[in-house]
Amino acid sequence: MAKTRAQIARKHGPRAGGAAAPNPAAPRTPAKAQQNANMVVIAAVVASLFLFWYFHLLALGQMAQLAGGLTMPDMLFGGYDIAYISGLQGAMDPDALGQLSYLHKTAGTLFPLIFGIAWLLLVQVNVSRRPLRWMLWVPVLLFVVADLWENVAIDSMLAADLPDGGAVALASGLTIARWVLFGLSCISGLLAALLPAGLRGRPAEQVS
Repeated sequence: MAKTRAQIARKHGPRAGGAAAPNPAAPRTPAKAQQNANMVVIAAVVASLFLFWYFHLLALGQMAQLAGGLTMPDMLFGGYDIAYISGLQGAMDPDALGQLSYLHKTAGTLFPLIFGIAWLLLVQVNVSRRPLRWMLWVPVLLFVVADLWENVAIDSMLAADLPDGGAVALASGLTIARWVLFGLSCISGLLAALLPAGLRGRPAEQVS
């Protein structure tokens, strides 16, 4: 007596009975995982660039209008002295100083955090060699610390009735340091993306 397909499949396996064996879920390929990671990095980088534009170019630029055209301390790449801060305090009323402090607590805090996350991910995704990865991470981490500390230092300095030499020197040093570290962080991101794959420790087939 002829056997049915079900009987043949039970005895010899699904393929013998003409039934298609169920296909297990295909594992995620390295290329697909790399592509997903790159999309996350791109989104984080775009967000950090937008915050840079908003905080430094738009918001701090508008704050200068409340200070008689004087540039905010955050934007003085070469630092500042007591005379400049005295003039800035004289040009800004309490409401303007409050707006600057609020700006530091919002966009001025979000920018270094989002930038730091974006650049750490950028290095993580593109660099596999641990020593090189940490070397490229260091300026980014230091930038985040310096930027957040600078916000607090500037607000404390401007809140004083009379500018203190030590407070001004601290805030000025942090401003210079954050811009230097920001430049080094940008360079580290470029190196992470543009160094040859062999130096970064990534197989050529994972680079796209």
